[in-house]
Amino acid sequence: MWMKKVKLGDYIKEYTVRNKNSEDIPVYSVTNKQGFCRDYFGKEVASKDKSIYKIVPKGYFAYNPSRINVGSVDWQRNEERVIVSPLYNVFSVSDKLEQQYLYYYLKSGFALQRINAIATGSVRDNLKLDMLCEFPIRIPDIEEQRLIVEKLDTINKIIRLQEQELKTLDDLVNARFVEMFGKCHNMATIEDLCLIITDGTHNPPKFQDKGIPFIFVSNLADNKVTYNTEKYISEETYDEIIKRTPIEKGDVLLSTVGSYGHPAIVVEDKKFLFQRHIAYMKPKHDLIDSFYLHGALLAPDGQRQIEEKVKGIAQKTLNLSEIRKIRIPVPSMDKQKEFKTFIETIAKSKVAIQKSLEETQLLFDSLMQKYFG
Repeated sequence: MWMKKVKLGDYIKEYTVRNKNSEDIPVYSVTNKQGFCRDYFGKEVASKDKSIYKIVPKGYFAYNPSRINVGSVDWQRNEERVIVSPLYNVFSVSDKLEQQYLYYYLKSGFALQRINAIATGSVRDNLKLDMLCEFPIRIPDIEEQRLIVEKLDTINKIIRLQEQELKTLDDLVNARFVEMFGKCHNMATIEDLCLIITDGTHNPPKFQDKGIPFIFVSNLADNKVTYNTEKYISEETYDEIIKRTPIEKGDVLLSTVGSYGHPAIVVEDKKFLFQRHIAYMKPKHDLIDSFYLHGALLAPDGQRQIEEKVKGIAQKTLNLSEIRKIRIPVPSMDKQKEFKTFIETIAKSKVAIQKSLEETQLLFDSLMQKYFG
């Protein structure tokens, strides 16, 4: 396996055929998560001149030069021919190089680091095809490539299944919420149910390499608080700011910008501060349980209201005034506690799956490093 690296350009060739006759060929995009996919931009392309769009035959690669740095590259395996934006680079692959082997190489940490290091562009990083052709790659014989692909595909499939298991459990919680409280007529606003509704600090504090975590919207992406961050503050700064945001165990946070609408419960007695794009609610615990409030905000009707109340075009924002207006059913405390018990049972299952997922991901990453590092 430890063979000499060769230039990728010896195994790929640019393909520049355009849809000159404006044939009715399916329009595709390439994203970092879905790869080749249809209708990513909705109906925007319907009125555009598609005669300048580039054709991508089955088995050929395509990527957006300004998005490959986040992994937006794939080979076309959906239809005999598709078309993509004229901004894309399209290339064919030698029969000595398996497409899926090259796909994994381009998704590897080594390739992404190199892309980010050499890509150019004043607004966005831009990787030209001739730059990609200079990339060094190990290319074992075709049978060895297929064995490597088979191994990586198998592990990748396990990862996808584990991720689906986690999503299924989340869907089960939402379904249970609707089943238990969908017909509850006792409604109240978030403002009625919380003692405090405010947001994080508006003045960015002085950061340091270690200390008390300062968290961002991204720390709520999985509907729980994660403390992995590159920003920390001092005890003195914390003591000064915490007077405005007295965070306690049982409070509920909600992201309000970017990946908005993600609620999270503070379940640890841990010091931290957060940015102004995170709202926090201090529930009236005699009226509403924190786990129930979290479930209500994640439930279909809660998410619908959040989506309706978001404002802005360039940057969609969920304002505190709109959060206060969100209405949720308020059943008896016994029913809320019953729902909390259900959530805690599901959470135990999720912990086991998450641990297995992390171990599988670690194995996948180590193999990617072994083959392509």
